[in-house]
Amino acid sequence: MAEKIRIGDLLVSKQLISNDQLMSALAEQKRTGKKIGKILVDLAYVDENLLLQTLAKHFNYPYVDLIRFKLKNDLILQLPETLARRYRAIILSEEAAGLLLGMSDPLDILAIDELQRVLKRPVNPAFVREDELINTLDRVYRRQDEIASIATELEGELEASDFDLDAIATSSDTSDAPVVRLLQSIFEDAVQVNASDIHIEPGDTVLRVRLRIDGELQEQVMKEKRIAQALVSRLKIMSGLDISEKRLPQDGRFNIRVLNKNIDIRLSTLPTPYGECVVMRLLDQSAGMLDLQTLGMPDDIYARFKTLIQRPNGIILVTGPTGSGKTTTLYSALNVLNKAETKIITVEDPIEYRMARVIQVQVSQKIDLSFSRVLRTALRQDPDIILVGEMRDQETAEIGLRAAMTGHMVLSTLHTNDSISTAMRLIDMGCDAYLVASSLRAIIAQRLVRKVCEFCQSPYDLSAQEKIWLKHLSNDESAEGFVHGTGCHHCNNTGYTGRIGIYELLEMTEPMLQALRANDAAGFTLAAQNDKHFTSLSHHALSYARAGKTSLQEVFKITATLDDRV
Repeated sequence: MAEKIRIGDLLVSKQLISNDQLMSALAEQKRTGKKIGKILVDLAYVDENLLLQTLAKHFNYPYVDLIRFKLKNDLILQLPETLARRYRAIILSEEAAGLLLGMSDPLDILAIDELQRVLKRPVNPAFVREDELINTLDRVYRRQDEIASIATELEGELEASDFDLDAIATSSDTSDAPVVRLLQSIFEDAVQVNASDIHIEPGDTVLRVRLRIDGELQEQVMKEKRIAQALVSRLKIMSGLDISEKRLPQDGRFNIRVLNKNIDIRLSTLPTPYGECVVMRLLDQSAGMLDLQTLGMPDDIYARFKTLIQRPNGIILVTGPTGSGKTTTLYSALNVLNKAETKIITVEDPIEYRMARVIQVQVSQKIDLSFSRVLRTALRQDPDIILVGEMRDQETAEIGLRAAMTGHMVLSTLHTNDSISTAMRLIDMGCDAYLVASSLRAIIAQRLVRKVCEFCQSPYDLSAQEKIWLKHLSNDESAEGFVHGTGCHHCNNTGYTGRIGIYELLEMTEPMLQALRANDAAGFTLAAQNDKHFTSLSHHALSYARAGKTSLQEVFKITATLDDRV
């Protein structure tokens, strides 16, 4: 080890900080008790990377960039989570001389001695950024051990108690109660990994907690099945539901603050033979409105879509299956249109995001407040723009179409596979062909595909079958440029991080409108496919795969949900 020297003196000698800055930092250290290095960084006297690199060079320790470092989960997990978080340490690699250990403070001799005792191996410390270290620990360890531990504690409390499970859930008003801490840990884990849904599913002998991350479910199984009822009862209390009703489905909503984020949670219960199953949709109200270009809408489609929504009248439909991002597209459009001189009314089930200046109405079948009823009333409120959450039936569709004909811009969604089949779907629902042709301006179909993890992506060689499929889909038969994720700690070994939208925009032309008026499905399809501005979902997804944004496997998933037409 290099000659001992105080960090402040070292930085002054290297002319990275001035003596006055050091005196100011020492005064702050005396007041707060924080480490001098953190104070210097917090006061912006020195860049953290430069500080760590300087210390690493002086003490002859490595400096490791955790974001780019290839970690092995099984190796990391050799160090218990409690010690990893207590000593701010992570196992980076296994070497002949021992374990390379990333630490926020490699100069902590007592911590190194304790870690060597636990790991029973020599430890070679390395400097890493503390924020990157904590983020990495959160990704690798998640909160599954913590969740399992609290579940065991709650199971013991239930076994030792003579009270009813509902009574325990009802009386758990303190944050120290196991059922409260368990739910808090589950929510923190979900928010940490950007899960869109939480599933709590009691089975015959186990309880399953599953998180939907980037459209795919990830599961944690708990043997403490008995805690399921306590969890469900607690969630019902938070949602204002009837905890005594276990035979009928119930829907509720509540808001919590998790990891400094305001999360709006929509809850649905469903009775099963093993207890009530709960699914919660998580909506981050503090994330702000997402921009369509950020979500992957190409510039040319975005420019055309922005022009279309600013027309004075007509109807624009957004289509796709559940979870394809339709609501985000509609709200992003409203965000563009939301101005002081424009009256906007939305009819939704449920209201997902609150927007200032927008009149938002939630339908309720319990009191016969249906889409059609609210829509009729909304037209008497002098709106310029109306958003209808979903065209669920003929009556709602016809009111929306007639509103578009009488000088209103109407935005809505429809559950269809692609844009070409959507127009004919309105006619199949019973709407008059002339009404559809007179009102419809454009249709956007969309999907969400997972993005290949940038930290573990590598070239992908196509199989013979994939090459045949590629030849069928595209005139460009080149099999070069495709990538896939091999799995790493950044993506929880899935090979994917985050999702991106793919879109097809079908803008009505005169040949399409003529086919609609004649109720000619084949003619409409041909006219749409011949439109020079139209690019199908399959081709858009393939272009992203060729650009290395997504994998060919994700493109396969998209085409599997579409017709044979490409």
